[in-house]
Amino acid sequence: MRVHNFESQLWLPQPPEKVFAFFSDAQNLDLITPPWLHFRTLTLDRIAMRPGAMIDHRLRIHGFPLRWRSKITEWRPPTRFVDEQVRGPYRLWIHEHRFEEGDGGTLVHDHVRYAVPLDLLIHRFFIRRGIERIFAWREKKLRKIFAAG
Repeated sequence: MRVHNFESQLWLPQPPEKVFAFFSDAQNLDLITPPWLHFRTLTLDRIAMRPGAMIDHRLRIHGFPLRWRSKITEWRPPTRFVDEQVRGPYRLWIHEHRFEEGDGGTLVHDHVRYAVPLDLLIHRFFIRRGIERIFAWREKKLRKIFAAG
């Protein structure tokens, strides 16, 4: 299985506690996921975020409906957490979120380790570009949310 890495950084003009609190609410993932994915969090109850917490989602990729279950594997407020795909479209998906205070705001670091089925056929032209597009949309949305305070 070939494992790929994706990294991004974003500075937001709010303190780490506020930024971390936003990311701590699983329902906010719906707000920062592009509309073309039709992403919805299915776990409706307030999720107690901690290691072992499970979160269920549904989405559409190229029109195909999918379920995604993620598990919080590390939880260190207000500096870091990790979620891992338990069930979903990837062979591997481990997403580390880090939050650092800097320049009067918060530097948000994302590091994703992932693997896909049929890697040689689809990664370069579809998967990598799709991930880049999703994170670019997410960055614009987060800038708008946090610029408003």
